[in-house]
Amino acid sequence: MNKSFFDWAKPLIGLFIVVTIVAVAGKEWLAHYHIDWRVVAVGNFLLLDVGLTGLFIMMKTLKSSNPQAFVRAMYGSFIIKFFVLAVAAFVYIMVTKKAVNKEGLVVCAALYIAYTFLEVRILTKLLREKNA
Repeated sequence: MNKSFFDWAKPLIGLFIVVTIVAVAGKEWLAHYHIDWRVVAVGNFLLLDVGLTGLFIMMKTLKSSNPQAFVRAMYGSFIIKFFVLAVAAFVYIMVTKKAVNKEGLVVCAALYIAYTFLEVRILTKLLREKNA
């Protein structure tokens, strides 16, 4: 565990940069598929934020000698992600009423899966390195 937090977070940050570039530079392409680039950009930012927060919380607990600390951190991270993203979706739906961009929300759901996959991959590598 000689790497810093930001060394481990590079895959999440890389995904954020790629998706942001595609969302901003590909406005017309996304519009062709009825996807609002602003929904994708804001969702991408929220997903990066909660992903880094969860990763930070779980990385802190790896230093603990208590084996239950990691499990508590994992559940706490999930609860934080769930409520932040649920509140953001609720606010978006309430503000836009019938103009909700469903395609954009589907893209955000796919991004959630991608961020979760990367986070689990990072944590798996961290646990392997800790146990080695």
